[in-house]
Amino acid sequence: MFVRGQVPMTKAEVRAVTLAKARLLDSHLIWDIGAGTGSISVEAALKAPDGEVFAVEKDDRALELIQKNIELFETANVRVCPGTAPEALMWLPAPDRVFIGGSGGRFKEILEYVYSRLPRGGRVVVNAVVLETLAVAVEMFKLLNFSDIDIAQVSVAKAVDMGRVHMFRSHNPVYVISGQKQ
Repeated sequence: MFVRGQVPMTKAEVRAVTLAKARLLDSHLIWDIGAGTGSISVEAALKAPDGEVFAVEKDDRALELIQKNIELFETANVRVCPGTAPEALMWLPAPDRVFIGGSGGRFKEILEYVYSRLPRGGRVVVNAVVLETLAVAVEMFKLLNFSDIDIAQVSVAKAVDMGRVHMFRSHNPVYVISGQKQ
């Protein structure tokens, strides 16, 4: 149902796992860094109706899509935050939960800043589509002493109608890394 355009969007099955790993409560304050189309921001807002979601994104095309998806899903508790992380995060209230979907090559800086603002018990969930991000995420989660570190690979294949038969087409696997600040 999301408005997508030319901006990459987290697949529904990956969103389900990502949101489950966050362990959202109704009133959580959430940062979605590298929000893309806003699909995770919107779904998080629906799961935390008394909370607030800050969708941080630097791409102008994506910012427009986030706004359209906020309107489509009537999630008035999502705030669009244009800018590049970690600088764009400095004016936001401290989060309870953080999603990192894109980092523009600044993953270490972003995670270090997130950790400095995250309260004890706060959770971070990272979606990595390349092995280098996975490796850096695992290294940084350990270095920062996150607890309850969980690493899952989500592989999705969708059936495609080939006329007489249906055949599955695979999507790239996504690594979902989550942890909690001690």
